[in-house]
Amino acid sequence: MSYTNILFDVSDGIARLTLNRPERLNSFNTAMHAEVRAALATLRTDAAARVLVLTGAGRGFCAGQDLNDRAVAPGGAAPDLAESIERNYKPLILALRELPLPVIAAVNGVAAGAGANIALACDLVVAARSASFVQAFARLGLIPDSGGTWLLPRLAGTARALGLALLGEKLPAEKAEQWGLIWRCVEDAELEAVVASLAQQFAAAPTRGLARTKQAIYEGLNRTLREQLDIERDYQGELGRSADYAEGVAAFSEKRVPRFTGR
Repeated sequence: MSYTNILFDVSDGIARLTLNRPERLNSFNTAMHAEVRAALATLRTDAAARVLVLTGAGRGFCAGQDLNDRAVAPGGAAPDLAESIERNYKPLILALRELPLPVIAAVNGVAAGAGANIALACDLVVAARSASFVQAFARLGLIPDSGGTWLLPRLAGTARALGLALLGEKLPAEKAEQWGLIWRCVEDAELEAVVASLAQQFAAAPTRGLARTKQAIYEGLNRTLREQLDIERDYQGELGRSADYAEGVAAFSEKRVPRFTGR
């Protein structure tokens, strides 16, 4: 498939998806949603991909929804926001969370509205120091979507979640790291190298085990301890029969670097 609103490639085990509408701060329109969905769908069956890096082109990560795509002509009907969320944003967030490989968000600039929550839905978020996160919904009379009302209180606590959602103030990347919303804040000039190093580490890692790890943690948020202990038992039993586990044990015994295949 050819893309016009994103850049997408897979090389050396690393998939890179770049939102590519820099003139609109990479805000989403209908066409971009379709292209992102198509790219993510290929990763569920592409055994060559061991990690996904999601970033934005130009000076921003993503400004959320392109409001020009929702402009109402004089005398026209208002757009159905619920239908747009059901068709576009809900499957996007679920696809990122459910991908059977690690997902890194490289936040290179402002992440606003749905763009902020798309980043927070990724497994690891690394942000440039100049980047910021803005829950801009309150300025439009809306609620945080794209998982925002679920993610924010779990990541930052209820008090901070309410402050971010109700006030819509800009949260600098450094404070986002301090509050536990993101994994790391790095100097702007270091972002690309830090993310590349993480991606290379994941590309050589036991992918199946990482996939089960993220699944266990995310789904465990809604389980009791007793239920989670059962899940850990079941996943360990499955992974203990994998080729990667056998390779890890062999490499440890032979005092060499393991050569994981993701199987």
